[in-house]
Amino acid sequence: MINLSSFIAFHARRTPDRCALKYRGEDISYAEFDLRIRRVGGWLISRGIGPGDVVAVLMKNSTAFLELVFAASHIGAVFLPINYRLSADEVGYIVGNSGARILIADEELAGIAAGGAPVVLLNASAQSSVSLLAPDIAPAPMHVRQPRDLMRLMYTSGTTDRPKGVMLTYENLYWKSADQTLALGLNAETRLLVVGPLYHVGALDLPGIAALWHGGLLSIHRDFEPEQALAAIEAEKLNAAWFAPVMTTAILTCPTRDRYDVSSLRWAIGGGEKTPEVRIRAFSDYFKNARYIDAYGLTETCGGDTFMEAGREIEKIGSTGRAIAHVEIEIRDDAGRRLPPGENGEICMRGPKVSQGYWKDPETTAAAFFGDWFRTGDVGYLDEDGFLYLTDRKKDMIISGGENIASSEVERVIYELPQVREVAVIGMPDECWGEKPVAVVVLGDGATLELSAVAEHCRAHLASFKVPKQLIIRDSLPRNPSGKVLKRVLRAELESHA
Repeated sequence: MINLSSFIAFHARRTPDRCALKYRGEDISYAEFDLRIRRVGGWLISRGIGPGDVVAVLMKNSTAFLELVFAASHIGAVFLPINYRLSADEVGYIVGNSGARILIADEELAGIAAGGAPVVLLNASAQSSVSLLAPDIAPAPMHVRQPRDLMRLMYTSGTTDRPKGVMLTYENLYWKSADQTLALGLNAETRLLVVGPLYHVGALDLPGIAALWHGGLLSIHRDFEPEQALAAIEAEKLNAAWFAPVMTTAILTCPTRDRYDVSSLRWAIGGGEKTPEVRIRAFSDYFKNARYIDAYGLTETCGGDTFMEAGREIEKIGSTGRAIAHVEIEIRDDAGRRLPPGENGEICMRGPKVSQGYWKDPETTAAAFFGDWFRTGDVGYLDEDGFLYLTDRKKDMIISGGENIASSEVERVIYELPQVREVAVIGMPDECWGEKPVAVVVLGDGATLELSAVAEHCRAHLASFKVPKQLIIRDSLPRNPSGKVLKRVLRAELESHA
C-alpha cells in the first residue's frame, strides 16, 4: 500500500506513543494521528467523497490540515491545498477548475471560500482535529493507490494570467522523500519546525511529509512569528527547519533572539530566491551548530531539486548546490540544445519526482517539456562540478516574500481600469520582501490615476501580496520589433533612476 496513511499506520504499530505532531501545546502520538486519519477518512466518505475526487482545503496551519492531507490519501481522494492569501475570485477559479467535490475552510476564511463546491467551515476547536466533526463515524478502510495515481493538485502562479494545477503523483512524492532522505540525512530523530504555510511545497514537502515517513516529529505553528519560532527551537529541541527568505531575515533581526538557546538546530533549508552571501554568513554567526542549506526547487517537482552540500558553502557561495540523487539537470538554449558548463540558459530537469504536467491543460503541458526534460523557465548555469547558479527569475515572474506573482495576472486586472491604455507589472528590489510588484502604466488621453485607486481595484480581485506597491506613469513602454514589452529593459531603466 502506498497511501500516505500506510507509513503513519506502520509507526502507530511499532511506536504508538512516539510524538508525531506538536501544535498549540498538544502532543499527538502516532497512534492518535493514525486513528484521526481513519476517522476523518470516514467523515469524508460520509460527505460523498470517493477515490479520485478532489478535496480542496483553504486553511491555515493546524493538525487538522495534516489530518486532511493523509485522510484524503487514505480513501483514494486527491488533496488540493489552496493559498489562503488569495482573493475570493482566485479561490473560486481554482475550486472550479479543479472540479473539487468539497471545500473545507477555516471559519476566519469564510469570506473567500468560493467556487461552487459545498463548503464546510471549521471552528477553532476543529482546527485542532477534524475528527471532532464526526466522533462517532467508523474509521474508514485504506483504499489501494498505485505509483502513478494522482495524489495532489497544487495551483501555482506561472507566466499566464491564471494559475495552473500541478499534478503530483505518489511516485513523485516517494522519490522526493527518498532523495531528501539521502541529501538531508532524515531519520526518526528529525524534529522539524514548520512555520511556513502548509499550502506551500516548502512547508509540506521540504522535507515536511518525509520527516513523518521516518517517524520524526513536526512542530506546527499556525502563523510565523520569529520569537515563537525561536522559543520552540529551544523548548522542543528542534533540529531542522525550512524558512522562506523573509522568515530568515525576520529571525536574524529579531531584537530578542539572544534570549534563546538554539543550539539544537542542525540545518535550515532556504528557498524562494537566490540567497545573498551576507544572509548566509549572518545565519552561521547566529545558529552556531546549524548550516544554511541553499536549495532550488519547484512546485512541479515537490521542491528540493538541488541542495548545497556540507563543507562547500563558502567555496561555492552563490550556488544552490548540486542535483539530488534521482534528478538530472541540464542547461539548454531556446531550441532545446544542451549548453556546456558556464553558459547561461534555461534550467531543465528530469527524474521521477517531476510532475506529469498541468491539470486539464495539455497545451501548457506540452510546451513545458523538451521531450522528457521539464523546462523550468528559470535561467542559470552549471559549473564544471555540476553546481547550479541562478542568474534570472522565471520569465515575467516576481518573487515577493517567497510568493510567486505572475505579472500577467496582475496586468489582466489593471487593464480593467478604463484609464489604462497599457500596463506592465515588474518586480523591483525591496529590503523587506526581496521584491515588490510595481505597476508601470501608460494612460489614455486626459486620464489621471492614483496608486490608491489601482490598489483598491486589485485588492478586490487579487491576493494582497499581488497588489502593486508603487505606480509609475510613463508616456510609453519599451517594446521589441514584434511589439512585446521588454520588461528587462524597463527594470534596468527604473533601477538606474532609483
